[in-house]
Amino acid sequence: MTQIPGALAGKPTAASRTTLSHIMTANDTNLLGTVHGGVIMKLVDDAAGAVAGRHSGGPAVTASMDEMVFLAPVRVGDLVHVKAQCNWTGRSSMEIGVRVLAERWNESTPATQVGTAYLVFAAVDAEGKPRPVPQVLPETEQDERRYQEAQIRRTHRLARRQAIRALREERAAQGFDD
Repeated sequence: MTQIPGALAGKPTAASRTTLSHIMTANDTNLLGTVHGGVIMKLVDDAAGAVAGRHSGGPAVTASMDEMVFLAPVRVGDLVHVKAQCNWTGRSSMEIGVRVLAERWNESTPATQVGTAYLVFAAVDAEGKPRPVPQVLPETEQDERRYQEAQIRRTHRLARRQAIRALREERAAQGFDD
């Protein structure tokens, strides 16, 4: 990957990688007695926000949550680890990939993956306007794979947005008031 002339110096993936850990309590449960998905989503957003702020060197806001997949339920007493890293960067946006793992607080069994998410953050200045971010520099083959997959997700996001906009314009031209 080459550095763009005039751009901020790139940062390696490891420079902003972080893990947030939290033990789940009865306050975190839903009506089924497992941890509420919204609690996990907040932890995911918190960890991703920390990575985005670290990578961009300042404030960053959640622009979208591309995908949140729950693979297994989380229970009261689980120690949840939310691992996040910057997968891809644009001019002012960053894709943050997140893995959610859970382990019993009182057992020595390995943590199991219970969720994944991809969020897009935008770096903003003091007025809330977009500001440039450093290019992310993948360090490992796994980082490079994540970078490439993030580019695919971005392409799909943009194509979906364009297709929806075109459909709405077509319906408006036909007189539909959606």
